[in-house]
Amino acid sequence: MAGRQTSFERKTRETEVAVRLDLDPADRGSAPVVEVSTGVPFFDHMLHAMGFHGGIGLQVSASGDLEVDAHHVVEDVGIVMGECLYRAMEQGCPLARFGHAVIPMDDALAEVTVDAGGRGYCRFDAAFPQDRAGDFDVWLLREFVMALAGRARINVHASVRYGGNSHHMAEALCKALGRALGQAFRAAPGPEPRSTKGRVG
Repeated sequence: MAGRQTSFERKTRETEVAVRLDLDPADRGSAPVVEVSTGVPFFDHMLHAMGFHGGIGLQVSASGDLEVDAHHVVEDVGIVMGECLYRAMEQGCPLARFGHAVIPMDDALAEVTVDAGGRGYCRFDAAFPQDRAGDFDVWLLREFVMALAGRARINVHASVRYGGNSHHMAEALCKALGRALGQAFRAAPGPEPRSTKGRVG
C-alpha cells in the first residue's frame, strides 16, 4: 500500500504544531522530503537527521513559548508526530511492526528498538556528559521520545551505549530512531497484521 501520508495539527496556549509524514517515498522512487522549522535549531537538526536516515518524508512546523524554554515545543512535536504515526497504523495496512538500528557517530553508539504493536511504552537510557549541545538542553530528547511513543501507542527502547560528546550521542540516537521507525512502519506483504492475536494492540 504505497502513498501512506498522514498529517495532524495541534494548537494550545503554549504551542502550535503541524506535522506531515510520508511513509512511502521510496515506493514512488523519490527521496524523502524533510522540511523542519521549530524555532529550535539543534532540534531541527535532529529531526532532519531522523527523517532523512529513516527514509521518512517529514514536514514539521512549530512555534511556541520559546521565551520560557524549548520544553513545550519539543514535547508537543513528539505528541503530534506520534499522532501521525498512530493514524498511519489505523489506516489498516499491515506493518513490518518491528524495527531496530544501532548507529555510531564518532565516539558515540546509539541503539533504538521499536514495536509498532499498538501499546505505548518508552525506555530511554542516555547519560549525556554535557547538559547542552549548543543552546539545546539534551535531556529534552527524552521528553520528545516519550511523547512520541505514548501518542503513537508504540514501544520504543532507546539507549546511548556510550559516548563522550553530547552532540554526537544525540545525533546517533535520532538517526537510530529514524531508522527503527522507518523499518517498523514499512508496509508488510499480505493482508494480515503481524500479530498472533490477529490484530495489534
